[in-house]
Amino acid sequence: MGFEDLFRGDPVTAARGLIGARLVCGACSGIVVETEAYAAVGDEAAHTFFKPSARAFVERHAAGAAYVYLNYGMYWLANVLTKGPEGAGFVLLRALEPERGVAAMRRRRGRERERDLCSGPGKLTIALGIDGADHGASFVGRGARFWFEEVCGGGAGEVVADRRVGITRATELPWRFLAAGSQHVSVRAGRA
Repeated sequence: MGFEDLFRGDPVTAARGLIGARLVCGACSGIVVETEAYAAVGDEAAHTFFKPSARAFVERHAAGAAYVYLNYGMYWLANVLTKGPEGAGFVLLRALEPERGVAAMRRRRGRERERDLCSGPGKLTIALGIDGADHGASFVGRGARFWFEEVCGGGAGEVVADRRVGITRATELPWRFLAAGSQHVSVRAGRA
């Protein structure tokens, strides 16, 4: 299954399916080690639950669109829109294991340790240079500024499901997915 097909499904399947994929943004890339799913309908933690603009975004954009928003007025967070027969939603990109362009990531983040570069959704967008100007752009198709790739000879290995973090509603849902044993996740499994 390609990424375009993955994004034409439900957000939980897409969030799990992105673990182990490569995210490329310009000269930088990293392996996705943590994601979180949000359903567009009935999920009290999703923007679509309380923001008409988020519901309008789902209506107007195709699967694979970037939903980028400013969190707490400080950090841009990047999500991928999913739209399929099982429902629409978002996949929050929570953490990457840096791969290429590490020097640029260090410069943007002002940090040296690789573990500190992309181990959280705000850190990830800073390291890759993703911001509000990318809202509505596509993660798929020709000419995309950022995209996902399969990792040759790799794969996700074991994927762990855990509770979502950094939210106050619907925290019981096991819709956060992590690459088991990764040192690059924002919060290790079972610590939420």
